[in-house]
Amino acid sequence: MPARTADIIAYLDELLAVERFADYGPNGLQVPGAAEVAKVLTGVSAQRALFERARDEGAQLVLAHHGLLWDFDPRRISAAQAARLKLLLANDIALAAYHLPLDGHPDIGNNALLADALGAERRERAFPYKGEPIGAIARFAGEGVPIEDLIARVAAVTDRPPLAFEAGPPRVRTLGIVSGAAAGTLSEAIDLGLDAFLTGEPKEHVMAEAREGGIHFIAAGHYATETLGIRRLGELVAERFGVEHVFADIPNPV
Repeated sequence: MPARTADIIAYLDELLAVERFADYGPNGLQVPGAAEVAKVLTGVSAQRALFERARDEGAQLVLAHHGLLWDFDPRRISAAQAARLKLLLANDIALAAYHLPLDGHPDIGNNALLADALGAERRERAFPYKGEPIGAIARFAGEGVPIEDLIARVAAVTDRPPLAFEAGPPRVRTLGIVSGAAAGTLSEAIDLGLDAFLTGEPKEHVMAEAREGGIHFIAAGHYATETLGIRRLGELVAERFGVEHVFADIPNPV
């Protein structure tokens, strides 16, 4: 049986506590579409390729981590944006996006799931953005994990070798995690005395900052560090509402 789109969005808005986050754009429904959903398609970034996949799969709802609307974009519809909207509107496909709320969720967020996948004994929310934690600190049991093993685990989880500046202790007991583009948060990890810090994208200054701060810096890819949360979100919708779920993997080397 199809589920009401409005019920799915209401469930996700409440689950992710979207009102608590001061984000770079709107969370929740961004483009209305079909009133009922039999199939939901998830993907990291809203783009034409994702919407074409949704059309071909016969999905009525797309859930993305990176939506179409951002505060830093021009306040006009570009040709590329128009082509994306045409695909959604012509095929009656709704789009909802969840950005920082999906990074920061304590159980199904990108950073919590990364900590679990890397074998953390326990984890805690950390690295607040405008008052709300969006990252995690993963803690490993006993004497910790050899840095070579941790890098191998990151590669296995993200399906790509990370860029790593090995400047910390031989064994990692504490790992700060903020998926995506959070190289600027490295200084916070140093102030917290962590052994290592994991994000998606590097910046030029972090090699020296990591070396001088005595911390390992690992950049595993913006896209690659943010597939877990949106996939899990689709699985939860399928379980709760009895709809079909498809995750669309559209890799990005960044």
